[in-house]
Amino acid sequence: MIQANPHYSELSDTYLFVTIARKVEEFKKVNPDRPLIRMGIGDVVFPLAPSVARAFSEAALAMATPEGFRGYGPEQGYSELREAIARIDYRDKGVDVDPSEIFISDGSKCDVGHIQELFAPEIHVGIPDPVYPVYRDSNIMAGRKDFIHLIPATRQNGMVPLPPSEPLDLVYLCSPNNPTGAVLSRDQLASWVEYALRNKALLLFDAAYAAYIQDSELPRSIFEIPGARDCALEFRSLSKSAGFTGVRCAYTVVPKELRIASQDSTVRVWDLWNRRQSTLFNGVSWPVQAAALAVYSEQGQHETGSQVAAYLENARMLANFFRDRGYEVYGGDNAPYVWVYLGRDSWEAFDLFLNKAAVVVTPGSGFGDQGQGFVRFSAFQTPEKVQQAVDALKDLL
Repeated sequence: MIQANPHYSELSDTYLFVTIARKVEEFKKVNPDRPLIRMGIGDVVFPLAPSVARAFSEAALAMATPEGFRGYGPEQGYSELREAIARIDYRDKGVDVDPSEIFISDGSKCDVGHIQELFAPEIHVGIPDPVYPVYRDSNIMAGRKDFIHLIPATRQNGMVPLPPSEPLDLVYLCSPNNPTGAVLSRDQLASWVEYALRNKALLLFDAAYAAYIQDSELPRSIFEIPGARDCALEFRSLSKSAGFTGVRCAYTVVPKELRIASQDSTVRVWDLWNRRQSTLFNGVSWPVQAAALAVYSEQGQHETGSQVAAYLENARMLANFFRDRGYEVYGGDNAPYVWVYLGRDSWEAFDLFLNKAAVVVTPGSGFGDQGQGFVRFSAFQTPEKVQQAVDALKDLL
């Protein structure tokens, strides 16, 4: 008889956001006429920028013509998009990335989950706590539950995971962090690069929220750190920087000099990832890549930058509201998330905000044990809704 993957039984019963969705549906059944203010899941609300939508639709319409039709594209992505990314996201900022090192994909969530397929089953994996659930769940699915080492990010260390004393093989880092909003400083990121080089470890750097970093002293890319090209790869996404949550386009940067052990020799990670993608992925559709290319136009950068600025203003409004009331707050300045320590059970706080204020948040404990006592607010809302949420919460706090 066919057998199920036994490691799926080691996962929690439901994915965090599935549980939240169920609770919200239960609330709506009891309160059908009460409007909800959703600040839980990190989904954007602003529509696609005009220049981006125009490029998207024009490419789709061109697909209906003999001259404009395109079939299978290159698995790594169209060269014009990879060149634009390399120039605007990296070279213009003094960072050395070649277009050939960029792999276009349909989302960073997919990439951070799939990347672990490249590595041996019994490697030791470092994952921050609290953490984006996909890092941990994808490794549990692969049978590494007993090889996962949680790296605490606590109030005492500013919610920043610090290099451990023991050697690890693979480490996930996220900056700006989801869920805490904390951003690694240049020195903190350099300490991780030094750790990886010393221990021959690989760093998986999730920079999906890099566009939200406004402080020029904070690194947006791990490749700003000397030595990182020998020990790290980087994930980026257009979901939160350009409103592509429903369009799906992201990319992973894999330096060609990055090598890992393989039997009695070493192998390039670029070769492994290229083999994986060319075998299991047929590329992102041309209309989506045309839309992504428009993001990197002068007009697209202006329009999407305005959206990022609006979400950041939402985050500042939320952070200031809680700080003014004496709460401990992280994020909200260089990140679209506001991480608030309430000192009470996270799910209890979730239920209180939902049932008394009709505000949906994310319970911190859903991201790991170190998230207990916290809730996460997403700034991906309209300013009007954020103000309504602040007004609704005034009577509760």
